[in-house]
Amino acid sequence: MDFTAQPKPATALCGVVSADGKIAYPPGVKEITDKITTDEMIKRLKMVVKTFMDMDQDSEDEKQQYLPLALHLASEFFLRNPNKDVRLLVACCLADIFRIYAPEAPYTSHDKLKDIFLFITRQLKGLEDTKSPQFNRYFYLLENLAWVKSYNICFELEDCNEIFIQLFRTLFSVINNSHNKKVQMHMLDLMSSIIMEGDGVTQELLDSILINLIPAHKNLNKQSFDLAKVLLKRTVQTIEACIANFFNQVLVLGRSSVSDLSEHVFDLIQELFAIDPHLLLSVMPQLEFKLKSNDGEERLAVVRLLAKLFGSKDSDLATQNRPLWQCFLGRNLFLCRFNDIHVPVRLESVKFASHCLMNHPDLAKDLTEYLKVRSHDPEEAIRHDVIVTIITAAKRDLALVNDQLLGFVRERTLDKRWRVRKEAMMGLAQLYKKYCLHGEAGKEAAEKVSWIKDKLLHIYYQNSIDDKLLVEKIFAQYLVPHNLETEERMKCLYYLYASLDPNAVKALNEMWKCQNMLRSHVRELLDLHKQPTSEANCSAMFGKLMTIAKNLPDPGKAQDFVKKFNQVLGDDEKLRSQLELLISPTCSCKQADICVREIARKLANPKQPTNPFLEMVKFLLERIAPVHIDSEAISALVKLMNKSIEGTADDEEEGVSPDTAIRSGLELLKVLSFTHPTSFHSAETYESLLQCLRMEDDKVAEAAIQIFRNTGHKIETDLPQIRSTLIPILHQKAKRGTPHQAKQAVHCIHAIFTNKEVQLAQIFEPLSRSLNADVPEQLITPLVSLGHISMLAPDQFASPMKSVVANFIVKDLLMNDRSTGEKNGKLWSPDEEVSPEVLAKVQAIKLLVRWLLGMKNNQSKSANSTLRLLSAMLVSEGDLTEQKRISKSDMSRLRLAAGSAIMKLAQEPCYHEIITPEQFQLCALVINDECYQVRQIFAQKLHKALVKLLLPLEYMAIFALCAKDPVKERRAHARQCLLKNISIRREYIKQNPMATEKLLSLLPEYVVPYMIHLLAHDPDFTRSQDVDQLRDIKECLWFMLEVLMTKNENNSHAFMKKMAENIKLTRDAQSPDESKTNEKLYTVCDVALCVINSKSALCNADSPKDPVLPMKFFTQPEKLHRRLCKRNDTALPSTHDKTVISSQAHFVLSYFCEDTKQEEASRDQV
Repeated sequence: MDFTAQPKPATALCGVVSADGKIAYPPGVKEITDKITTDEMIKRLKMVVKTFMDMDQDSEDEKQQYLPLALHLASEFFLRNPNKDVRLLVACCLADIFRIYAPEAPYTSHDKLKDIFLFITRQLKGLEDTKSPQFNRYFYLLENLAWVKSYNICFELEDCNEIFIQLFRTLFSVINNSHNKKVQMHMLDLMSSIIMEGDGVTQELLDSILINLIPAHKNLNKQSFDLAKVLLKRTVQTIEACIANFFNQVLVLGRSSVSDLSEHVFDLIQELFAIDPHLLLSVMPQLEFKLKSNDGEERLAVVRLLAKLFGSKDSDLATQNRPLWQCFLGRNLFLCRFNDIHVPVRLESVKFASHCLMNHPDLAKDLTEYLKVRSHDPEEAIRHDVIVTIITAAKRDLALVNDQLLGFVRERTLDKRWRVRKEAMMGLAQLYKKYCLHGEAGKEAAEKVSWIKDKLLHIYYQNSIDDKLLVEKIFAQYLVPHNLETEERMKCLYYLYASLDPNAVKALNEMWKCQNMLRSHVRELLDLHKQPTSEANCSAMFGKLMTIAKNLPDPGKAQDFVKKFNQVLGDDEKLRSQLELLISPTCSCKQADICVREIARKLANPKQPTNPFLEMVKFLLERIAPVHIDSEAISALVKLMNKSIEGTADDEEEGVSPDTAIRSGLELLKVLSFTHPTSFHSAETYESLLQCLRMEDDKVAEAAIQIFRNTGHKIETDLPQIRSTLIPILHQKAKRGTPHQAKQAVHCIHAIFTNKEVQLAQIFEPLSRSLNADVPEQLITPLVSLGHISMLAPDQFASPMKSVVANFIVKDLLMNDRSTGEKNGKLWSPDEEVSPEVLAKVQAIKLLVRWLLGMKNNQSKSANSTLRLLSAMLVSEGDLTEQKRISKSDMSRLRLAAGSAIMKLAQEPCYHEIITPEQFQLCALVINDECYQVRQIFAQKLHKALVKLLLPLEYMAIFALCAKDPVKERRAHARQCLLKNISIRREYIKQNPMATEKLLSLLPEYVVPYMIHLLAHDPDFTRSQDVDQLRDIKECLWFMLEVLMTKNENNSHAFMKKMAENIKLTRDAQSPDESKTNEKLYTVCDVALCVINSKSALCNADSPKDPVLPMKFFTQPEKLHRRLCKRNDTALPSTHDKTVISSQAHFVLSYFCEDTKQEEASRDQV
């Protein structure tokens, strides 16, 4: 049928008809009206679709012919047809019509165009179901629209935005994982053409894209998120300005009403940055503005966002946007987010650092200085997170963190808060295991963190029981994992011990010692359970429980749990048996593991998930269980040492020289011989030790002898072959070995042989006959052996030794100077430079002491003679003969030896009684010796003896003289010694009820009268009116009193004041009739009272008890009363009234008060 082209009408609602009034249809297609059935309509529409599908833009005749049909298909009848298949076919026709008539659409009415495109958009929803029979037609519709860019016609419409928004929402809603790439590509083509060819993107249209990036929507439909992501990437040049405008409205102008997505701006920025940082080129400067907000929560939100942006793996924001990075860090004029006043902001900044270190190692330098500041943050949580940040990065890759960052973690192991300390210690332990033990990153990484083992063990020196327990746990799990096989575990321990620094070795030894001591306490507790119930038994058991509780976390709570555990032990015999096996010397590591699990299983309560009682018992079991050392382990250690001796070990590969490995291995075995002696009892072990005895290394041989001494109690009966080989070696070492070897050899013979008297005599007799003072270098070892023999077997050798002492030691050796020392003016020389004669004299002094300590009596008055000799040596400053042939450094050695000898004799009660006050004062003055090394070594020996409660209390007064030491470190050390001693004495009194009967010798406050008397006889104190001397006395008094007055326990301030007052009612027992001596004594008392009164407001209270003064130093108060009353025929003079401060003290009081004010002001300032 021939149709004439008609001009396009202004409005066409029902289509244009031909001249005869009919619409032209393709051949074979009948008229489509509402009079036909739906099926018939569909059939006819399909043919129309086919016709339009085959047409192209060049078919002008057909275009004109079917123009009325094109207009007819856009009628309301079709656009609102209830049948979806009809609508789909019509939409396909309309899409083809737009393609055919492009670029001019046959529809000129804007309203009609809007209806048509909204209609087509609604049909696109059919794309959702890919399994639908009609999906191919929907795909064709999408493809056609995208290819032709049909929606671009809508740009001419005033309300085109409504169409675009509907289109975008439809496409984002229908996309799903069943669509192939072609569907996504056509959707992108369709939407990107609208964005890129339009005049701009409205906020509503932008929202329809951005809403798919919000986490909630993203999680619901990942395909819509991917579609939005690719769309934004494709249109970045066009859409960036629209995005910038949106964020400017919200972030800078605060107009949150511009979009429903305003509350999600930071989530959107994060997602947009991940998609393409160029989308935010204009947005990033706006974040600088937000970083300077006064609202802490707002700054926190921005910091969280920037942390994700800077820290994300592929981000180069820090390099591309340096101003923002610097603003984030806080440089220039901006606030520092790491230093923000708002705690959550600082916390978030620290958390960000972890991701930044891992993903951007090049920024570590920028972050280091800020993490350093935050590692000292006042907030515990921030310091904790700094540790987590650094450790997390280091565990990922050690190269990510520099030495300075690891140093921050190292510092925090001493943090005041347990949580921070624990995190730092555990983090370092994990790094050590990963890089040193497992060697996951090679030798260079292992070397970088090799210091960790030493640092962790050093923490065992801390006072906190929590720190000690954690170090033990770290040692068992990370440094030497107990779950390794025996050979591997011992190899790990062997080379660890060889590579530790001296302080770490001491800490490790102390750890084993503490664990062994706790095992002994538990063993003694179990022994008490075997005894009949009695009051004494219950008291002893209570004391033992308190001691055990002190070795557990939170000793206060631990006491209750330990008591409960003790009750369970009393009721459950099987549990006691398991515990006895656990602490048995023969318990193997595997048995220990089984016992711990079995005991824990018996105490567990399934109904109680968190069981503090069980946790506390586990702590106890972990401390006492021998998880590292047993007979098999000792055998493995010995084999390792043998390999080092033979040169077949991996010493060099482990970073240890063979000599160091052998020496350290022997030292390790020596330490273990104290704690696990039973584990050494095997022929193989002793054969290896005999081989060590034959080595040239003196220290190796010495350690081997000591191991025999500690472990060889069954050698004589069980291993006769070892015995027969060992005896001649010990004899040789006692006669011609080094001094240390000689000492150990004598003690070894005494400890392990039943015929020790015969053995010792075979050594004593030839040595005593061969002494020759003309060859002093050959005297040292014999003197050591003779001294120890006489101490160990006094009944047999005390008398023979007396003649040796009288005829040789004193007369021939000590009273003669055969050589002339160097006059170089040095006060001290290294050991290797000391002359043999002086070394022999030092050993001679020690021999005298050992001989007396062996006898433990003064029936022969030998002790008096010895003390006079030692005093004379101190008076003569070490030059006993006063011939001035001896050098100053040698004199220092002899002064130290004499002072130490008097102090050693004072540890024996029978000799302490005969030491006169003058001799005590001479001994005390050694701590003020002109030689630094003499002061240092003497103070160490003094502290060591006091802390073990071996020395009488009066010797603690010597530390008061340390206030005069010119070296600050020495004064600090002395103060620490005082603190330790006072703490131990007070704790001992608390833990031992019987100690109350010996308060005079234990109570720290009773040191005051000894101190006052000692200071009154200080040679530097000559004039009671001298201000400088009184100031020195005040400093010495306060050095001691400051520590004593830290706490006012049991009204101790008043007690000390009363002691000072009571002393003024006595006289100096050393010189009771010398007025000047007593005047100095009373002056020191008055200065002491002045110090106590000025430092304590509680000292005027009533004293809890009347103090007892030591009669060795002070006369009875009644004698002073009678003497003064008889002389003056009056009552006690006011100058000696116990409440009156003397004029001399008044004279210095003004100076003292001024000093006190300055001290307190300085302390407040600090």
